[in-house]
Amino acid sequence: MRMNSPSFRRCLYLLAPGSVVALFVAFVALTAPRPEAAPTPAPEAAPPVWTAGPDPLQLPGDLPSIGNQHGDVAVSANGDLYVSVMQGLRAGVQVYAADGTYLRNVKDAPTDFHGFVIHQGADGEFIYGPQLGGGKIVKLTLEGEVALTIPGEAIPKEYWLVNPKTGQAALRLTGCTVAPNGDLFVTDGYATDYVHRFNAKGEYLATFGGKAAPYGFKTLHKIAIDTRFDPPRLVGTDRANNRVVHLSLEGELLGEIATDLLMPAAAVVQGDLLAVGEIKGRVTIFDKENRVVARLGENPNPDEVGTNKIEPAQWKPGVVNAPHGVAFNAAGDLFVSEYSLHGRVLKFTRSANGVAAR
Repeated sequence: MRMNSPSFRRCLYLLAPGSVVALFVAFVALTAPRPEAAPTPAPEAAPPVWTAGPDPLQLPGDLPSIGNQHGDVAVSANGDLYVSVMQGLRAGVQVYAADGTYLRNVKDAPTDFHGFVIHQGADGEFIYGPQLGGGKIVKLTLEGEVALTIPGEAIPKEYWLVNPKTGQAALRLTGCTVAPNGDLFVTDGYATDYVHRFNAKGEYLATFGGKAAPYGFKTLHKIAIDTRFDPPRLVGTDRANNRVVHLSLEGELLGEIATDLLMPAAAVVQGDLLAVGEIKGRVTIFDKENRVVARLGENPNPDEVGTNKIEPAQWKPGVVNAPHGVAFNAAGDLFVSEYSLHGRVLKFTRSANGVAAR
């Protein structure tokens, strides 16, 4: 029955006045559009969990230990693990399969890779690393063929460290990273704390950073590209200042990611996560908002951290001594290489659903 029809009006006339009002209110309530229920918010994803397992590398029979490590660790696209070793029977860069089996050494790889990365670019997958003693930067195929060499002389001498007694200038290059466009950034972390930028051809572009304001770096040990932001940024581990900082690719100091760390020595980014290896016995993982997601391998014994002299008999499963390199594999598992006379790599396995792996 329509509200303006004669039948509807006759019904209203026969009803008492109060009943008419009540009927009208009820009709409006029944015919008014009902508000949609507020959507139920999606539950927050459980934070990731990493579980420590046994040390993952299986050494060949003739190798009593990895060797004297003061280097880094990286993972190739196929999941192989690359570890730099400066002294020992198989010094250089050792390669292990994803299951920990020793595969080979990278042919003729330098023994003084203090920091190196594996980067997949438009021209393929390569190893990039500065030589701590050699004072140069090299780009190698995964098999060890030299694709590019940048001599130290490509860096203007005004940015070298000059010995006031001898007048000799030196570089002590400690870490590098590669931007998405192929530009290469190298830090002189044991000398001037400058960052030097080169293009993909190895041509020198710029220098920034250093010990003076506004940077105030004290051992800018290693650097990483932070692809969580657009444009990408640099992450710098300012070790003696116990902090990790953000820099623009042009060298602007953007701010501090974290302070009061335990001498941060290395950094790596995957997805929205940043992992920082702290040489005083810890690995911290941050989210994009710089909140702590997890702390791994914490060693509360001050006598066992920040030193390379801890004997294997003193090692504890899943407990770090002196993290010096960090790397994620595609599954988000984290590998930690130590500063160690004997060489050690630890693995923390990630569980995506917030439940620890068994």
